[in-house]
Amino acid sequence: MGSKVADLVYWRDTRTSGLVFTGLMVSLLCLLHFSIISVASHVALALLGGAISLRVYRKALQAVHRSDGANPFQAYLDVDLTLSREQTERYAQQIATQVVSAATLLRHLFLVEDIVDSLKLALLFYILTFVGAVFNGLTLLILGVISVFTFPLLYRQHQAQIDQYVGLVTNQLSHIKAKIRAKIPGSGAVASSKAKAE
Repeated sequence: MGSKVADLVYWRDTRTSGLVFTGLMVSLLCLLHFSIISVASHVALALLGGAISLRVYRKALQAVHRSDGANPFQAYLDVDLTLSREQTERYAQQIATQVVSAATLLRHLFLVEDIVDSLKLALLFYILTFVGAVFNGLTLLILGVISVFTFPLLYRQHQAQIDQYVGLVTNQLSHIKAKIRAKIPGSGAVASSKAKAE
């Protein structure tokens, strides 16, 4: 799954990446102007219309004895979608692990286990209030899709320069973070207790 996503965002198969990118952008732009119910209904009608047309075409070919009239989607209809007990348990365990991990992280942040992490989250939410005043969610989603299909490719082409600048910024941020931790009372105790626990 991960390799297929990497192939898409790095444009290794230009045709597939172009189709996926175009499909996502057209869908999101439609959602900007029409309700989600209207867009979903039109997409479903287009898919269903295409499937019915193909099925009727195959039946017409059978009537003139040029085809056996088999359902063109039979291969997909024959796919077994049931899950074994082991698969169900494995997926349920993976979901439960993710939920517990997310709950632990939220507890850590919102109950101020580490004040610096909670302050960073508060700063992020504060910045998002300004972003939300300028953009709506769909606009951010469109920008996200464009970023996913452009930034990895740009990074691969200019990796050395980008890594150099990211290294400089990371060093500066770690120095600033260390200064802030040194000035906040109690944060050093939390950090040392975490280090002992690890």
